[in-house]
Amino acid sequence: MLSYASVASSRYKYAMQPRLPPQIELAVVRSFLVAMARRPWGARCFLPCYDGGRSSGSSGCNELLPSLGATTAQQQTPELVSKKYLVSPYDPRVWERFLILLVVYSAWICPLEFAFLRYLPRAPFVVDDVVNGFFAVDIILTFFVPYVDKKSYLVVDDPKKIALRYLSTWFIFDACSTVPFHSISHLFNKHEHSLGFKFLNVLRLWRLRRVSSLFARLEKDIRFNYAVIRCTKLISVTLFAIHCAGCINYLIADRYPDPRRTWIGAVMPDFREDGLWVRYVTCLYWSITTMTTTGYGDLHAENAREMLFGISYMLFNLWLTAYLIGNMTNLVVHSTSRTRDFRDMVQAASEFAARNQLPQQIEEQMVNHLCLRYKAEGLKQQETLDILPKAMRSSISLYLFFPVVLGTYLFKGVSTSFIQQLVTEMQAEYFAPKEDIILQNEYPSDLHLLVTGAVDIVAMLDGTEQVYAKAAEGDLLGEIGVLCNKPQPFTFRTTKLSQVLRISRPKLMDIIQENAEDGEIIRINLQQVNS
Repeated sequence: MLSYASVASSRYKYAMQPRLPPQIELAVVRSFLVAMARRPWGARCFLPCYDGGRSSGSSGCNELLPSLGATTAQQQTPELVSKKYLVSPYDPRVWERFLILLVVYSAWICPLEFAFLRYLPRAPFVVDDVVNGFFAVDIILTFFVPYVDKKSYLVVDDPKKIALRYLSTWFIFDACSTVPFHSISHLFNKHEHSLGFKFLNVLRLWRLRRVSSLFARLEKDIRFNYAVIRCTKLISVTLFAIHCAGCINYLIADRYPDPRRTWIGAVMPDFREDGLWVRYVTCLYWSITTMTTTGYGDLHAENAREMLFGISYMLFNLWLTAYLIGNMTNLVVHSTSRTRDFRDMVQAASEFAARNQLPQQIEEQMVNHLCLRYKAEGLKQQETLDILPKAMRSSISLYLFFPVVLGTYLFKGVSTSFIQQLVTEMQAEYFAPKEDIILQNEYPSDLHLLVTGAVDIVAMLDGTEQVYAKAAEGDLLGEIGVLCNKPQPFTFRTTKLSQVLRISRPKLMDIIQENAEDGEIIRINLQQVNS
């Protein structure tokens, strides 16, 4: 999950950095999501929602992937749900967000009522009855929500099948968690002090599965930071465990025959007379000190019941602590692994240069190249382009590079189709300052175009290097050696951070051969400049 969210976020950042047109930006992200979803071959699956900040009824990302070989007649999409009284499972619903708030309230109030409100006062449970009413409405709505079959991955909108599936899965649990047991208990005075209905009321915690599903969706949503969502989930789990443990430990003390022989009664003999806030804070204090293994000793078990619960709670804390540490470690390692690898590579390069007694200039070039590579890898530009369809890569290249290539002297007067073919085969590269792009007398392999930065054209004369000329933005590098098929006459060395477009000589010659008229124009342009 971590890798999916982080990689998806990097794709979005790539689309934003060059400031691509909105249609290309949205196509880039959707194409990547489709590529990720296609990994389980032959299956259909949901795609995480992304609309580039432009909400719409059907953005195209909440779709089902058709199975391999499926025809148009066999495909089934969310828009094909024909029953007007059914609720689409794909549209974002305010209702679900509202129920999440009610779930959080239930998760907090349920243990509190179970432990502290011994005599079941009527007033606090009026709100519970209202909350139960909302969840009862949700149970009814669930009978009208289509679902995706796990075997065929098709949307099932048959009301009978929807009802049968719900009745055979979660209906019993949802119904039991919605029954107002507290209100029912008031009809029987003899049960006012018993724990029977209270135990049944704990079934409301079943609703927490909605929160778990919410976090699972948010972790896949690239609009939110994965680390923040993950940390929020870990903190929520910890706080809920502390809250429940404190309430259960108080319940044990409150129901013990001798209040003074309890963990709280030994310190506060008349604890039942104290306010709810004081008792609740005391319980949280005990729960936190026990979970963190601080153990000040001021609050401790006084009887066998409390000892047994304390043992169970500490064993649970061992698992919870391992879970928290493992997740936090993964987050930290993921955020620092690239930096650690980068430092190791720089150290290895320095040791290599020292061991082989390389000149200082070459060592600096090696280190600068690694530093630039580290920065470029964070953008994941080439990886993003590689995963996209060829047509989409061509659209991005045309938007980014077409004006630059069109302005070069060598391609003045050529046809637009020739420039388009040329641009789609080009790749962008970065070069650090004082780095050689082309060496003198090097065999021609690539044609380079300087997009940004500055380059010195260096020639070796009488055994010393001399700057012959300077290349500015928009100039070609090494075109004489590539087009004339002879060793490069100069060394091209950057003077500052430069971005260069590169196309291999075989691809360039193939394009020229396919466009004979444009090839003649290129030959004339080359002769005029170098004559």
